This record gives sequence, C-alpha cells and structure tokens, in this order.
Amino acid sequence: MQAIHTDNAPAALGPYSQARRVGDFVFTSGQIGINTASGKLAEGIVAQTHTALKNLGAILQEAGLGYNDVVKTTVFLKDLNDFQIVNSVYAQYFTDALPARSCVQVAALPLSALVEIECIAVVGG
Repeated sequence: MQAIHTDNAPAALGPYSQARRVGDFVFTSGQIGINTASGKLAEGIVAQTHTALKNLGAILQEAGLGYNDVVKTTVFLKDLNDFQIVNSVYAQYFTDALPARSCVQVAALPLSALVEIECIAVVGG
C-alpha cells in the first residue's frame, strides 16, 4: 500500500490520507470544496462542487491517473435538492468513461460543506 499526497489538494482535516493506492486501485478520501490556495471553503453549491472535483483531480494526477480512470464515485449532499445542480457540474468532469455512482443526503459535512465527493480509480480504468 502507498499513501498518496499532493500539495495541490487540501491537506487531510484529520488522521487520514488524501488517498491510498492498493495494487492497481486508488481510493480517495472525500473531498469538499476547499480552495487549496486560500484554505477556505468555496461559496455555494456550484463552486464547492467544482472545487471538490478539482481537488479529486489533483489527487488522481498525483497517482498518475485522471477522471477517465475513475470507476466509482460517492457523492454526499447536504441537501438532495442540489442533485441536478451537482449533476450539471459533475458532467463537466466525467465525460467519456462514466463511473458508477452513489449519491446520498447527509445530516452534515465537515466545515459545513454542501457537497463531498470520493472516488475509486483503477490503473487503465
């Protein structure tokens, strides 16, 4: 197993890795819309979704992978009424090889985020 870390995505908020590589699989921790440069949460569901996905992309890039290598995502929403908005942003990042996905509403997310996204990617996915 190998821990994956990049300074191009926010540092973990607790005792966990940004991602772990196990064989050909990379498992990311959930990413919220924290702007890496400012350290602050982006404003609104659209900006937070873009930022969370960009953070995932930076972690994937550090692992030598990209969005097309993602085979499964899980999306956690503070409000399921944001589902269509998140879908419209999500579709800008996952265009060719659409991963399997789960999406659930949760009571709360770290730093009062509106969305959190995690993924599983595979080499040659």
